[in-house]
Amino acid sequence: MNKTLLPALLGALAFTQACEQATTSKTPAAAAPATSAATVQSTHPNWILQGNIYEVNVRQYTPEGTLNAFAKHLDRLQKMGVQTLWFMPINPISKEGRKGSLGSYYAVQDYTKLNPEFGTMADWQRLVQDIHGRGMKVLIDWVPNHTGADARWLTQHPGFFVKDKKGQPAVAFDWDDTRQLDYKNPEMQDSMIAAMRYWVDKTGIDGFRCDVAWNVPGTFWKRAIPALEKGSKDLFMLAEGDSAYLPKSGFDAVYPWHMFHAMEKVAAGKRPATSLDSVRTGWQGMYPKGTIELYFTSNHDENSWNKADYGSFAGAKHAPFAVFTQTMADGVPLIYSGQEEPVLRPLKFFDRDPMSFGKYGRAKFYSTLLDLRKRNPALAADASFRKVSVGDDRAVYAYVREKAGHKVLVILNLSDKEQTITVKEPGLQGTPHNLFMYTAEPLTEKPWQVEPWGYVVYEYGR
Repeated sequence: MNKTLLPALLGALAFTQACEQATTSKTPAAAAPATSAATVQSTHPNWILQGNIYEVNVRQYTPEGTLNAFAKHLDRLQKMGVQTLWFMPINPISKEGRKGSLGSYYAVQDYTKLNPEFGTMADWQRLVQDIHGRGMKVLIDWVPNHTGADARWLTQHPGFFVKDKKGQPAVAFDWDDTRQLDYKNPEMQDSMIAAMRYWVDKTGIDGFRCDVAWNVPGTFWKRAIPALEKGSKDLFMLAEGDSAYLPKSGFDAVYPWHMFHAMEKVAAGKRPATSLDSVRTGWQGMYPKGTIELYFTSNHDENSWNKADYGSFAGAKHAPFAVFTQTMADGVPLIYSGQEEPVLRPLKFFDRDPMSFGKYGRAKFYSTLLDLRKRNPALAADASFRKVSVGDDRAVYAYVREKAGHKVLVILNLSDKEQTITVKEPGLQGTPHNLFMYTAEPLTEKPWQVEPWGYVVYEYGR
């Protein structure tokens, strides 16, 4: 959903502001303690730890806007290194109160049917089989907080909905094309779990991205997630939300809104790079150990409503923050549809607005990072993290990731000025492999320069 309307983000912004107050512009970043792999929750599917997610906007992906048309891109995405495909909601969209010509993906009419604009259920099953045949995974976007304004449940199960002062099904927040579901109704909860289970059993998906998960009670998730996983392969559960109760209720991953907004402020020159440390410190006291963060520079909301990629991380700024999302601790990286092209405009949300592919200007950049994450355990979600100082900590953000004898050093210049780098730590000197120079490179205590918004990734022991 359009998060500019979400009250939950007020809490995220307050969290970020509190973190920023803890780090002044005159205080260098303190070395963060390494996190042990042993602290990561054992419930996470092993396949996601060195995995990645690519969000698919089916409506805008091709001129046809269908599943079969999207399938023609699978070879390219597989070659780029994409592991998990997250499809925005594939259910039929309500017509009552419909916004634009096609309506919002998130105004679901029927939870157990496929949107006919995208194709047939057979098309979907064939696509999932094709994806699985390539060793890739599939998530679908699920909308548990509300239905569309003419959803099937409104006539068949009117008791499933919260009522307004007039006794009518209430609008969810100010989204007048939706109706709010009532989680005090146990029958509704059972029906929601059954609908989710339908997609697992009938089509073999590998998990869910749950929209507005922050407004659904934890008691439901504690029932639903075990029920979904029972007797099936390991499912990956991603919550749109950053509340601590979400991972405590069984979600594998949450949205890092607090970190995302801190990244935006650093990119705008409003905060120093050290503010990212403040957010990370806040996490350590807020979330259960091992909680996975979904790192991104854009997604469907950020693209359509908030100028991500063509605003906050425009031009040269994009690369160092993208490297951050791909290499940071406790995380899984997300790439949104078209970022590899790149598509540098807001895609319409309620109407057809196909993007064009052909240049793939960032494809090699992303492929290099995705390949490193896949083959090097040092970038797994459960690998350790250690902050290092190699220059002006207000501008340069550097850290070491390690696991099972593998080590990666990441150096990011998060400023618009050239920075001097000095690697003083003996254990980081030698001839590591420079990932983007594609060669081993001598690394000594001798100072060197990194360009504005520059980035360097060193791989040791290759």
